[in-house]
Amino acid sequence: MFGKRIKLFNLMGFEVKFDLSWIIIVLLVTWSMAAGVFPAYIENLTKEIYWTMGVIAALGLFASVIFHELCHSIVARWFGLPIKGITLFIFGGVAEMNEEPPSPKAEFYMAVAGPAASIVIGLLFLMFASWGVRLGWPRPAETVIRYLGYINLVLAGFNLIPAFPLDGGRVLRAALWHGKKDLHSATRISTRIGSAFGLLLVFAGIALIFGGYFIGGLWWIFIGLFLRSASKLALLRLRMRYVLRGEPVRAFMKSEPVTVPAGISIEDLIEDFVYKYHFKMFPVIENGSLSGCITTRAIKEIPRDEWSRHTVGEKAEPCSGDNIIDADTDAIDALRTMQRTDRSRLMVLDGGKLAGVISLKDMLRFLSLRLELEQETIQKPLE
Repeated sequence: MFGKRIKLFNLMGFEVKFDLSWIIIVLLVTWSMAAGVFPAYIENLTKEIYWTMGVIAALGLFASVIFHELCHSIVARWFGLPIKGITLFIFGGVAEMNEEPPSPKAEFYMAVAGPAASIVIGLLFLMFASWGVRLGWPRPAETVIRYLGYINLVLAGFNLIPAFPLDGGRVLRAALWHGKKDLHSATRISTRIGSAFGLLLVFAGIALIFGGYFIGGLWWIFIGLFLRSASKLALLRLRMRYVLRGEPVRAFMKSEPVTVPAGISIEDLIEDFVYKYHFKMFPVIENGSLSGCITTRAIKEIPRDEWSRHTVGEKAEPCSGDNIIDADTDAIDALRTMQRTDRSRLMVLDGGKLAGVISLKDMLRFLSLRLELEQETIQKPLE
């Protein structure tokens, strides 16, 4: 879902990051409020005041989004689900969850936590705005606070629409899961509704464009396409877990992997290995034994003119739970490790020795092949 992510801060043990696409929505929201919304509320203010109101409102809105996602994350942690963090991106925010909820009850409480938080802070903002009127606060301040109140209630209402992956869609999935006792079937139904709702938004956006509301229409189209994509991806991930569950890592690994000596220079590594094999990670061998791995991510931190002065051994990462996995480990655990660490390749050990390398690309290729050859068998649990 995301591209380049940048860490903002830690909050209650959760890492809050933003995707570069988030900058687009920050600018759009600030501009729309400063140039359109607030001038319609209050006339005859200076541009500086309108833009100040827009910036403050945008910051308040995204603080509200973080609080919304934080409540999801806290409830998820309560039910034992690992959450990587919270990421702000062009369509708002998301709590990064690598596993499915353990029960319909957990799904329900996690889903309602966000909208409930938005409703609470929305009502609090409206209450403060009312106090501001009585106490004679400046009109711009009272207007920004009131706007944040309304926008949080709108955020809660939109998220409660029963279309997966919106919170309302997750509530629907929890109800179907509880009734059918089948997560696969519940996911298939709720994601279909989410996909249909996304298509509805696309058509609504097209109608708005023809009605003269180009920016608003384009925005609805983008949201609709995102919902359709996210709902289909959720079903694909569940099918992937079904297909890969019980398959050992050794079934996917490439034996006799390409390795690099610890003593060669970074320059030789790039010329003789990276450009030749196009991998992002290589196991590093020193004195005949595995000593770690070298990644293109680590290489990028070294200035180009210093490549010849550093060896692979100096920049290699030591073996750890983030880059190695046992050959008999379930492939699902390998997938979780990749998601948790943002890696696409892991070193595979068998009896403490390097046995191969497993890549996300190979796992996806197996998934695609099995879905093609055994479509009826794979889809049966989803009926």
